[in-house]
Amino acid sequence: MEMASISSSPRTVEEIFKDYSSRRAGIIRALIYDVDEFYSLCDPEKENLCLYGHANESWEVTLPAEEVPPELPEPALGINFARDGMNQRDWLSLVAVHTDSWLLSVAFYFGARLNRNERKRLFSLINELPTVFEVVTERKPIKDKPSMDSGSKSRISTKRSSDGQAKSNTKPYDESYVEDEDEHSETLCGSCGGSYSADEFWIGCDICERWFHGKCVKITPAKAESIKQYKCPSCSTKKGRQ
Repeated sequence: MEMASISSSPRTVEEIFKDYSSRRAGIIRALIYDVDEFYSLCDPEKENLCLYGHANESWEVTLPAEEVPPELPEPALGINFARDGMNQRDWLSLVAVHTDSWLLSVAFYFGARLNRNERKRLFSLINELPTVFEVVTERKPIKDKPSMDSGSKSRISTKRSSDGQAKSNTKPYDESYVEDEDEHSETLCGSCGGSYSADEFWIGCDICERWFHGKCVKITPAKAESIKQYKCPSCSTKKGRQ
């Protein structure tokens, strides 16, 4: 299992956020893309197992560190024991919640020597990203990674233009998601005509700039993360005819 030495630990806000993002990416890969492999590794017949996300964006299911105290905070112990006792989706959601707690604890372990403003900025950067729980349960769309600008205090909501370039609409970082919902309250799904709701995943077409419920166009947050330019069914059909 990968361990962090004191000398090589990330120290600046940017370094800690990069470490957090990389570990988060590894965890999301385990719970979304490699879920079958992850599920098989969490055999309830084995000892107490933990899910680790590493700084190289990989993941690992293994036993916890033997030394006490460990070099890094430890993730939830024994995630494998509940695997067969509950619905798979519920189990993955539970693992995701505990993993979010672990990711934050590691980030603020590295950030112990940061000052008050630096800790605030670190949390602001982290808070720009959907939690692992929100990604696994499809409660929030995948957002672009926030800027590393040291003065960044904005939430970035991405809407793509016709040339495929992302346009950033910025809002103060401490505004609530309720205000985001009000801003898009008149937005209607280009497929079913339903109104926008912050509780549902939406995706915007890069060609016609219309918005759709993910479920209406069969796109999940996990799938959207790998799409560089999204074309709605209508625009895809038009291109095919041409």
